[in-house]
Amino acid sequence: MPTEDLKALRQELAVANRILAHQGVVDAFGHVSVRHPTLPNHFLCARSMAPAQVTAADIMLFGPDSEPVGDDRRPYLERYIHGEILNARPDVHSVVHSHSPSVIPFGIVKGATLRPVYHMSGFLGAGAAHFEIRCCGSDATDMLIRDRRLGAALATSLGAGSTVLMRGHGSTVVGSSIRLAVYRAIYAEMNAKLQCQAMTMGGEVVFLTEAEAHAAASMNEGQLDRPWNMWVNGLPGER
Repeated sequence: MPTEDLKALRQELAVANRILAHQGVVDAFGHVSVRHPTLPNHFLCARSMAPAQVTAADIMLFGPDSEPVGDDRRPYLERYIHGEILNARPDVHSVVHSHSPSVIPFGIVKGATLRPVYHMSGFLGAGAAHFEIRCCGSDATDMLIRDRRLGAALATSLGAGSTVLMRGHGSTVVGSSIRLAVYRAIYAEMNAKLQCQAMTMGGEVVFLTEAEAHAAASMNEGQLDRPWNMWVNGLPGER
């Protein structure tokens, strides 16, 4: 890959961090990664810092074991979320992990499922997957994905889906590109907010069928530049 193309990818990843912060999906915590285009077992992710402050210079390279390659800067503790999902899913090229507030309740209420309530969140399909850290850790963890074993367990829970809720923690979404993963992270939060509102109205919530969700996702994901350009334009200092 030409140096200029890799430079552009690092810049897009940095912008993705800032978009997610500006849209309220991440705050001081959370992170986004992208698979390296010519080293498919490696990925790029920022050093440990607040996403809103990430620049291209803050992007690090990580190997198949999720450890930094030739870089002694402090990495995110939960980098194993990214590495193990990318190892398990060749179709995935970008991963977003966040603690977006409207999504969290769906991971902590038994029987609750985050399902698509409108066409913008068709990627949720029949509903988001759930990850329970007690099943592979203990009942005394700090809820964080601190090693490859926990990362692999999370990837197993995600399966072939796009979204996995992490009980008492947050969620992780994936996509075939940075723009798709960012789109899904933002609209998972929006869907959760709308679903919560609908559930308080007293009637039965009508969700998209799997066929409707698939058709809607295919339509929306064919025009990702439209929301991406809007989000970029809304960033302070990016115009």
